[in-house]
Amino acid sequence: MTISWVTPEHPGSNVVRYGLAADNLNLTAEGTVQRYTWGGTYQSPYIHHATITGLEHATVYHYAVGHGYTVRSFSFKTPPKPGPDAPIKFGLIGDLGQTFHSNDTVAHYEANGGDAVLFIGDLCYADNHPGHDNRRWDTWARFVERSVAYQPWIWTAGNHEIDYAPEIGETAPFKPFTHRYPTPFRASNSTGHLWYSVKMASAHVIMLSSYSAYGKYTPQWTWLQDELRRVDRKTTPWLIVCVHSPWYNTNAYHYMEGETMRVQFERWLVDAKADLVLAGHVHSYERTHRVSNVAYDIANGKATPQFNASAPVYVNIGDGGNTEGLASSFRSPQPDYSAFREASYGHATLDIKNRTHAYYEWHRNQDGVKVVADKAWFTNRYYMPTHTN
Repeated sequence: MTISWVTPEHPGSNVVRYGLAADNLNLTAEGTVQRYTWGGTYQSPYIHHATITGLEHATVYHYAVGHGYTVRSFSFKTPPKPGPDAPIKFGLIGDLGQTFHSNDTVAHYEANGGDAVLFIGDLCYADNHPGHDNRRWDTWARFVERSVAYQPWIWTAGNHEIDYAPEIGETAPFKPFTHRYPTPFRASNSTGHLWYSVKMASAHVIMLSSYSAYGKYTPQWTWLQDELRRVDRKTTPWLIVCVHSPWYNTNAYHYMEGETMRVQFERWLVDAKADLVLAGHVHSYERTHRVSNVAYDIANGKATPQFNASAPVYVNIGDGGNTEGLASSFRSPQPDYSAFREASYGHATLDIKNRTHAYYEWHRNQDGVKVVADKAWFTNRYYMPTHTN
């Protein structure tokens, strides 16, 4: 578990104190501290990262950062030990931003509860402001602290994390994101910060980067090929993949932008019997049936997605509350493979019950926090491969 925090004016203490009781923080972990500059006008706070190892599974830990009158205290619960019937509930959030709608999304998620969040990219939208105003990274972190400080958030990078701005001398892609949000990429033998995997309870979750090279023989391509071979479905039967740019999208907004990555990797995921692919980018909500388009070879004309029991369900969850507004221009008529679509802000949850069943819900913000707008039971592709739920 990595704890991250900032100190605005001085480095201060770089130590996390933690333990099993709030009044007995008898263990410590020392972290690193760094700063970065942006565009010649901004300097970040001191950014601290401390990784705590050797934790017990399914255990509540209390922790504190700072010293003297600046101490702040929090807690988190570690996920269950990986195993085929270990339950876990994921919150699914993407394209959040920091608007009134963003606040509604986080509030609704907090009310519905979850053990960890799979965040599908586009955090603070600093690049939508003059000079990629990096103060937006600071305000966004303060905004989401109410959840991020208490449970794991697993990060997928989106296009608004690229922050490529040569006009102000900033030519290193993902600079603010990689300074502020470390990922456990080395633990999954990845060579890149933006593509990696985690194993939590009965789920093996793979994060891919839509905006890093993924052509044949590139580091991301090579890593994913090897990673899919490492997946142990007997221990972690639920295989979930997170990308930012959707592979299936019936909205005119960002239409077909994820097509080249789909062509590169879809066959692998169908062969691996992946259960679910999560995406964002399109500022609306959509869920598909289990479909694939792996027969198409340019010349044979088989370019229509077909129902496929071995294929994943695709969920586009780019409806978190971003400042750019909703994407309401869905293509008509609605294709058969699209099960549900709507231009509303919201979030989803995936409640994995055991090795065979997971319950999925989508909540729109304008409803009461407990109102379910879309729901489905998913059956596992490894243990129930022919069940066409």
